[in-house]
Amino acid sequence: MQNKTRIIKNLNNLWKRSQFPSQHPIQISTIDKLIIFLICIVISIISSYEILLVQNLEGSDFLTWGINFSEVLFTCGFLILVSRKENPNINSRQILLIISLLLVVQMIKNIFGSGFSPLSIIIPPALIISQGMGTITALAWVSIASLSWPDSLTNINSNLLLITLICASVVSVLGGRIRSRAQLLQLSIFVPIGAMFSQWLLIGNEEYSLLDNQEFFTSNGKIFSDSLLLAIIMLITILFIPIFESIFGLLTKARLLELADKEKPLIRRLSIEAPGTFEHTLLICGLAEEATRMIGGDIDLIKTGSLYHDVGKLHAPNWFIENQDGGVNPHDEIDDPLKSAEVLQAHVDEGLKFARKNRLPKPIANFIPEHQGTLKMGYFLNKAEEKKLNFNENDFRYKGPIPQSKETAILMLADGCEAALRAMDINASDSEALETISKIFYSRQVDGQLNDSDLSKGEIFLIKKSFLNVWKRIRIFVFINTLEIEIFRLLTKIT
Repeated sequence: MQNKTRIIKNLNNLWKRSQFPSQHPIQISTIDKLIIFLICIVISIISSYEILLVQNLEGSDFLTWGINFSEVLFTCGFLILVSRKENPNINSRQILLIISLLLVVQMIKNIFGSGFSPLSIIIPPALIISQGMGTITALAWVSIASLSWPDSLTNINSNLLLITLICASVVSVLGGRIRSRAQLLQLSIFVPIGAMFSQWLLIGNEEYSLLDNQEFFTSNGKIFSDSLLLAIIMLITILFIPIFESIFGLLTKARLLELADKEKPLIRRLSIEAPGTFEHTLLICGLAEEATRMIGGDIDLIKTGSLYHDVGKLHAPNWFIENQDGGVNPHDEIDDPLKSAEVLQAHVDEGLKFARKNRLPKPIANFIPEHQGTLKMGYFLNKAEEKKLNFNENDFRYKGPIPQSKETAILMLADGCEAALRAMDINASDSEALETISKIFYSRQVDGQLNDSDLSKGEIFLIKKSFLNVWKRIRIFVFINTLEIEIFRLLTKIT
């Protein structure tokens, strides 16, 4: 009866999440919230204090100041909400980065006034934010920074502000998609050039011809110098992006692709010292990548996370069956299910140690424990029951946590399905393969492993379909490979 109640409860939870996908943002401490709030207050003061500098203050001036102060404070709060909506896993350091960059913009604006172009101040931070926290957050930041730039003490051309807004928006959109440092360098060249010609067309003196270089640069020296300064600052920003990644825990697409390089020391070690695990990893990557593409998830994240999810097996490769190659199984020699379970758990603990030693970003390191969640070590649990040992079921469960994101949940499902699909007969039907996949999915759901993953009912269906499609491709490949071997043998006999 209890099992039936548990199943009904889990199915009900799954249904609710499919209708109203939940988010599990990282909790921010009270101290961090206070610091963020104080910075927002400072930004609001800097943005509105000039209203109180008039000689004869009236009641309407205080009202105007209050409205301006509240507007800036509200926009800061709105920016934080947008960033947390786009990135549920955003931490306090990253929020501080966003707000601090807005503070820097306001300070530079008030110190230098119209002597400093907003192009060089607004566009580079937009590149950092789009790379590390996404396009939507970057666009929100650009909108707030651009709209709060003009004030009563700063004489700024409206066309220049429009150009700044457009260029910064372009950088925000492209920056969120760029997947290499080389593309970033291209962006740092073409955006300043585009900004220069846009300024010349909308602001510069049109009576001078571009063909007359001397007259053009003499009359439009400010435009040229602003664009050159923008290019320099963007190049410097690109150089400092790795530092921002390290300090604030940003995970850019360029960084993900660098970590996914199979020549990275840790991945290289895995391929040499644990070749069976490495092959298993590559197969899981294929399953997970296809499923993530199907539901519109972060492909680069899961591709990289999949490569590192089993690096902990490097501490004792021969204890895992995929690396034994028909040799002696150490688990049979010790003949102790509890110690064997400790070895299996150790590959998670050791994996986290490897992650810290190699300074893997936290989103990548999360794949190591979450792909196992709190799953049962079924084989050794059954062994313990056969031996009638005195044990607690938790002794044969991984420590967790259960998957906290869609990507880590997909990896867990791929990890469970990979061995089963590979072991299937190539002559098995699609319905048999789908049944095998569905059984594994159901076991994970009933066990509560997907409760915090935000996977909807529809997304789970799409993941099943994607796994089936990958298996079909594997089956065709195996069939062709088998056919080639048989043809080769036949030709050898004939000759």
